Amino acid sequence: MYIEVDDLSRAAVHGLLAEHLADMRATSPPESVHALDLPGLRDPSVTVWTLWDEEAVLGTVALRELSPAEGEIKSMRTATEARGRGVATRLLAHLVDEARARGYVRLNLETGTEDFFAPARRLYSEYGFTECPPFGDYGNDPNSIFFTLAL
Repeated sequence: MYIEVDDLSRAAVHGLLAEHLADMRATSPPESVHALDLPGLRDPSVTVWTLWDEEAVLGTVALRELSPAEGEIKSMRTATEARGRGVATRLLAHLVDEARARGYVRLNLETGTEDFFAPARRLYSEYGFTECPPFGDYGNDPNSIFFTLAL
């Protein structure tokens, strides 16, 4: 398995991101879906990585720069067939290392409060993220929970 910066040009990546957005829209009310679409992920403030096993994309994660000292995790997704194989843990470790290399002092993220998001919340907590108030442009939302990690 390997991780690479992704230019979002491949159909397999588009499929994984479409699956991600479909799940977010099926799980949360429209006003609580904060996932980025392809144009959002192509913004210059965002870097996307994908994890591959030969020709199969197994996961994705993105890092959005909020300021020169702070980033936000976006689009963390493990392909359904790859769940339980450590994909999310590898992507998260890679992203945290990259944030540190960029000189960030803090990483933030938003995820859902629904049961569907329990594995994500557990992963972030196990990695040392702690709950925090909304950050950036987010407001209070009963369907969202916010986490932060001091780097």
